[in-house]
Amino acid sequence: MDAGLKRELEQKVRSGERLTREDGIALYESDDLAWLGGLAHEVRTRKNGDVVHFNVNRHLNMTNVCTASCAYCSFQRKPGEKDAYTMRIEEAVKLAKAMEGENLTELHIVNGLHPNLPWRYYPRSLRELKAALPEVSLKAFTATEIHHFETISGMSASDILDELIDAGLESLTGGGAEIFDWEVRQHIVDHRTHWEDWSRIHRLAHEKGLKTPCTMLYGHIEEPRHRVDHVLRLRELQDETGGFQVFIPLRYQHDFVDMKDGKVRNRLQARTQMATGAEALKTFAVSRLLFDNVPHVKVFWVMHGVQTAQLALQHGADDMDGSVVEYKITHDADDFGTPNKLTREDLLDLIRDAGFRPVERNTRYEILREYEGPDPARRESPQPMRV
Repeated sequence: MDAGLKRELEQKVRSGERLTREDGIALYESDDLAWLGGLAHEVRTRKNGDVVHFNVNRHLNMTNVCTASCAYCSFQRKPGEKDAYTMRIEEAVKLAKAMEGENLTELHIVNGLHPNLPWRYYPRSLRELKAALPEVSLKAFTATEIHHFETISGMSASDILDELIDAGLESLTGGGAEIFDWEVRQHIVDHRTHWEDWSRIHRLAHEKGLKTPCTMLYGHIEEPRHRVDHVLRLRELQDETGGFQVFIPLRYQHDFVDMKDGKVRNRLQARTQMATGAEALKTFAVSRLLFDNVPHVKVFWVMHGVQTAQLALQHGADDMDGSVVEYKITHDADDFGTPNKLTREDLLDLIRDAGFRPVERNTRYEILREYEGPDPARRESPQPMRV
């Protein structure tokens, strides 16, 4: 990138002028990661100061049986496969109750698109989970699942959301987005929920007062221009509804764990390489700079590794996703040593070690507790980049 374009982009960012599609592509073409990270850090600091948000959550996947066979997915199983499972609601409640310790504040629920479970299974599961854990927020179901519920129930998404909200739903999850551009999407997604229905369902959720996350799966067969297009679609919807609280770039993973049964379900990995740490940091930085109307950018440490997640906090991210105990959708695919569990104390240490002040939040990003930041008296204690 020539010096003149750099100055132009810096001026746009610092004056608050919205970046264009062409600007986003130019940012991805820059090989100056320090400059990109510094610019994104300025924006995250203006929006969120020296804070890194986190929450104490657990993931619950009640079934891995799925009608779809998305090219990137190693989670799904077909009915009758050895590792296929579907929990009775009583089982799900028992498992959730076992997760209750450590002042849990959120239960994150995502499932396969089960061909035979009746619609009533889903609102009933939320009601019983909420009765068992009344202080825990239920963040449940992707837009793809809501679209599936329309098919199996014959109801509209609006009526489905009303019933789920009445049962205790506090937020949808952000999944099912992957990459919206059809040039890529037709090769990676094997369900019928694409941009039109994904955006329709989140728009409805926002109209009903729900705040939701949005995501992007990157680092597979897409190109930077597809990432830019993806973010700009979400930015336009955010202009309309204001309902997205956080944007979450999710790093595509190869599958080295589920191959133990002899089946390679991830059909992309033979022709893809996972994004490097530098590419991940660039994606966080450019996303933060483009997505000017969403307050938070989250790094999901399970999919990036702990050290890259810490560095992402210096490249635009201000949220480190919570203390997951077990995450079945993806695994420690490339042996970078990601733990299965981080406790509240682990997260506090990681955030301080990256030079930031930890703030515990709930699902709606309301502050629950603020903690001390790094000890400024310690010379070896890191501090955030100065802006």
